[in-house]
Amino acid sequence: MGLIDALLGTNSKMSQQEIQQKFGHMLIAGEEIQHAFKSVRDFFVFTNKRLILVDKQGLTGRKTEYLCIPYKSITLYSVETAGTFDVDSELKIWIRGLPQPLVKEFRKDNDIHEIYQLLSQHVL
Repeated sequence: MGLIDALLGTNSKMSQQEIQQKFGHMLIAGEEIQHAFKSVRDFFVFTNKRLILVDKQGLTGRKTEYLCIPYKSITLYSVETAGTFDVDSELKIWIRGLPQPLVKEFRKDNDIHEIYQLLSQHVL
């Protein structure tokens, strides 16, 4: 990922070694990480059992929120792609028991389609 992509928030797929190093400690017996995507500070981690959203917070990014969503709790999801004057794409995920969807923004819509496909494979 280049400096320009990092500044713009472009998502990139992570290597298997990088995935295991960062998230291997979070797995339970029988759980495997299948895919992970990284934006400037946040991560989308797809396992065979759940979706883990990692949100780095604060100026230094030392504070981290890990949101673990079992696939069976996802009731619906949508993608809004970038338009001519709108450079952001959005992924919205509705989770059973929450009144509002979880919204994640993306600068480019290239990887959002792959994330959407993976989400579809696990939820449907």
